[in-house]
Amino acid sequence: MNEEQDQAARVQQAAGVLADALRHASGLPSGLSTVRLAVDLRQVADEALASAVRRARASGHTWQELGDTLNTTRQAAFQRFGRPAGATAIDPATGLAMTEVLLPGAAERALAVFAALFDGRDEEVAADFDETMRAQLPLPKLGEVRAQLDGLIGRFERAGEPFARVVGTYTVVDVPLAFEAGEMNGRVSYDRDGRISGLFVLLPQAV
Repeated sequence: MNEEQDQAARVQQAAGVLADALRHASGLPSGLSTVRLAVDLRQVADEALASAVRRARASGHTWQELGDTLNTTRQAAFQRFGRPAGATAIDPATGLAMTEVLLPGAAERALAVFAALFDGRDEEVAADFDETMRAQLPLPKLGEVRAQLDGLIGRFERAGEPFARVVGTYTVVDVPLAFEAGEMNGRVSYDRDGRISGLFVLLPQAV
């Protein structure tokens, strides 16, 4: 059995087990077992996605095409899939090798931040701000940012797949944001303690 066949078999098995568990969920004593099965499926699906991206690149597709397909930017697609397995990350500030330690749950937290921002729940957005952010971006300014974006590119519609990475001592999460009249890129930076030290809505080419 080659690598592709082995991968296909693992995806099929994980999907089948999860589907069976969901069909019989009402008879389970706890939903945690189903959550674990879903996590297992996500892991093998992520591995399959990485293999599919490598094959697409080998057949000549660009990072822009892949970014469009993945509903993210070409930079985020490259950062997620472009570095060979086992390659050492480099701290852009020092040029030295560094160990990547992402803040756990950063991607999900960033999605929640932008959901709260565009839903008008400003106190929730600012709940994890560090001292500098609280001073530079008080609650009234969050409302002003939302109004400016609404005037420029219309109503917020949806968020794409977040991409988290380590930059120096920070975990930075980029989130593609779709509006009525265009696309933007949301960015949240977290310090080592999980506090928000940066919050931006950028043009995609500024990523």
